[in-house]
Amino acid sequence: MPHSFGLRARTRHMFSKKFRTGGPIHMSQYLMPVKVGDYVDIFADPAVHRGMPHKGYHGRTGIVFNVTKAAIGVRVNKLVNGRIIEKRIHVRIEHVRKSKCQAEILRRKKENEAAKEEARKTGVQVNLKRTPKLPKAGYFLENPGGDGAEITTIQPLPFSDLL
Repeated sequence: MPHSFGLRARTRHMFSKKFRTGGPIHMSQYLMPVKVGDYVDIFADPAVHRGMPHKGYHGRTGIVFNVTKAAIGVRVNKLVNGRIIEKRIHVRIEHVRKSKCQAEILRRKKENEAAKEEARKTGVQVNLKRTPKLPKAGYFLENPGGDGAEITTIQPLPFSDLL
């Protein structure tokens, strides 16, 4: 049998719904507020064939550049022959989710602004840089038998041939 190179080739699991996630699409998906400049994740919904993105864009994160009544335009980076090209695609709203990639950055920005405001009031210099997780502090184990108990050291028996 000849090899298939169709539009949906090798998408058996990609374009299939997970167990017990069938049924109609929620109205909140259609009413999702999307503005130009928002980060969105492209995840094709296999129940809706109209406006479905190509399989190469499934799972990609992009930035909204256009909003129409039923679809949104998304700028997505695509690797083509070793170079990254910015592609502009239009995808229906059913195949898009709000991305959480900026949530941690925005939370940290808000915390830093609050810390800077607090530093201005108190006059104390504050460090806003992220630091890697430091190693745990060293400690001594307590003697299991108490202070007076003797610690025994166990030695292995020398090898003896039993034959």
